[in-house]
Amino acid sequence: MPLQNPASPSATPVFWRDAQLPFIEARSIADGRKVCYSRHSHDVFSIGAITSGQSTYLHEKTRQTISTGTVVLMNPGDVHACNPIDDQPWSYIMFYVDAQWLGRVQQACGVDGFRAIPAISSADSVLFTGLLELHRTLIDPTLDSLEKHEAAVAFFTLMQQRLGGTDMPLKKANLKVERAAQYINQHFLRAIRLEEICQAANLSEAYLIRAFEQHYHMTPHAYLINRRVQHAQAQLRQGDTLADIAQQSGFADQAHFQRVFKKHLAATPGQYRQ
Repeated sequence: MPLQNPASPSATPVFWRDAQLPFIEARSIADGRKVCYSRHSHDVFSIGAITSGQSTYLHEKTRQTISTGTVVLMNPGDVHACNPIDDQPWSYIMFYVDAQWLGRVQQACGVDGFRAIPAISSADSVLFTGLLELHRTLIDPTLDSLEKHEAAVAFFTLMQQRLGGTDMPLKKANLKVERAAQYINQHFLRAIRLEEICQAANLSEAYLIRAFEQHYHMTPHAYLINRRVQHAQAQLRQGDTLADIAQQSGFADQAHFQRVFKKHLAATPGQYRQ
């Protein structure tokens, strides 16, 4: 969940982390005019984006001015710093990602273990938009960890494909993917972690998501939600109350159930029951 100091939110870094997703952490600053870093490095992979304004980006022996829309990347151990230019306003988001976890995502794209990303910055609008969307997904308290986990895998698969130049064609793994679907069908009424589904299918996270979507034309999380909506339809036909159905079908609360149901069927639960 987001962790924030009580001081002015615009100039104070806001950190996000989730115990269910220990491989990734996020940081954002809305006003970076007073944010200055000395040269430093991390033992994790780092990627961020300038969301407004411009700043100076130091990476190893290079120096460049970066502005809104720029994505910056730092492999583990890369010495870097990002600092304001005079008193010009700028804002950014950053992600810190466990290299071993990222290596498993890369492996599903045809790379053996973690491989350093050659780019140090990118003006790729697809990556920039994807990074912003990932941040919005991670900090949203209404979304469950499975959806956030999938979003992280999807973005870093995209990053590898666009910057790493690799993409492994998916081999047929229908039986394993079907085992994943079977596991979801058996446990959809409770919260499910991506690791559970991977274990049931004997597939890595990134490979499972790509193969599952290829086979069922939706991600495991979307399949799970669809299964819950189907269950809720049956409960509505039996006359159960909305509150009971929301609780029994694995939704956070009645309001969440109603939003998801309407999104799927273009009708409220009450309209469907009538």
